[in-house]
Amino acid sequence: MSVSTTGLFAGILLALAAILGGFWGFVLAVVLGGVGWLVAAQIEGRIDLAAAFRGRRHV
Repeated sequence: MSVSTTGLFAGILLALAAILGGFWGFVLAVVLGGVGWLVAAQIEGRIDLAAAFRGRRHV
């Protein structure tokens, strides 16, 4: 599936969330979509969440 097709489906789902759930349904859909993207990017190896949460070590 191409990136534009995935974006189209995401836009349709967000529109449905806004229509059916109102403002807070839309916000919840955006937040959960962001969490899902982070998990998928971690699994694919695009980002390293462990490095972001590890912090700096002072020796």
